[in-house]
Amino acid sequence: MVEVLRSGQLVAGAAVRAFEQNFAAFVGAQYALAVSSGTAALHLAYLATLEPGDVVLVPGFTHISTASMVHFANARPVLCDVDRESFTLQLEDAARKITAQTAAIAPVHLFGNSCDIDGITLLAERHNLRVIWDAAQAHGTRYQGRDVGSFADLATYSFYPTKNMTTGEGGMIVTSDRDLYERCKLLRAHGQSRKYYHDCFGLNYRMLEISAALGVEQLKQLPDFTRKRRSNALYLNERLAALEGITVPQADKGIEHSFHQYSVLLDLDQFRCSRDEFAARLGTYGVQTAVHYPRALSQQPAFTAGNVRLPNCEWLAERILSLPVHPMLSSSDLEQIADAMSKVAAQMRR
Repeated sequence: MVEVLRSGQLVAGAAVRAFEQNFAAFVGAQYALAVSSGTAALHLAYLATLEPGDVVLVPGFTHISTASMVHFANARPVLCDVDRESFTLQLEDAARKITAQTAAIAPVHLFGNSCDIDGITLLAERHNLRVIWDAAQAHGTRYQGRDVGSFADLATYSFYPTKNMTTGEGGMIVTSDRDLYERCKLLRAHGQSRKYYHDCFGLNYRMLEISAALGVEQLKQLPDFTRKRRSNALYLNERLAALEGITVPQADKGIEHSFHQYSVLLDLDQFRCSRDEFAARLGTYGVQTAVHYPRALSQQPAFTAGNVRLPNCEWLAERILSLPVHPMLSSSDLEQIADAMSKVAAQMRR
């Protein structure tokens, strides 16, 4: 940090270049481009791959930016349902919604669980679709031995403070397609190929040097952070899997989940309470919880005009509950979480 401040260059300097090189090497991609946020990464990725009026298939159970940035790229998001077990894009529903206007698909590796990359890639190849992988929550997630950031066409990451690694605020685009990389690079800085020479219209989405310096150090710690998250999730799975009415998160064979979130599902038929009441009772035992996400995108006012029903997304939104899984948890913290879940499940069961 001191070196950055002494350098006098606070934007797009040596720290940003080092962070980009290190991150590209970490995920196994040829190129990485650091930007100001995960939302900015998505926006640039869409601008680089879409034409005005294009249609993009987006899962309906995700952060709104996956879909809203399609809108701000002058294209149209079409919401698709997700799988109830993996929480990721349901291929059958996505395939049904492909039309002549569909140009791309934006699968989300939600909560650190990988999508069915082989299935999505095959679908994209069959219909000549670009793939923009939203890996905002999937730092270190691997699929069939490869990092999820290494797959075509490109992937985007977020370094928001709550992510598995952070730069305070920031994002990254990774790709092995040189043309896409150069296009995103131009768009990141006002379309400027050299000072005061603008090849196209662009935006100011550059990353600060201080943010990149933090990212370099966070990236060094990411493997250890990820091991601890997986260990914590394994402990919770072992303690909670036998509880009636509780479904613990699982990953398919060949997927190494990075557990940005540890999200369980409540079988509301077995409890005499709502998900929110269950969470409130956990709070009395000192266990903080969160809900990601309390509404499907199809239920958000921004999208309700389309009258889209996504049964699985809406079903999940009523039942999902995230428990602490971060790497700073102690063994006693984990025991407290598991004990509280057992007590509340027993108390609230019908």
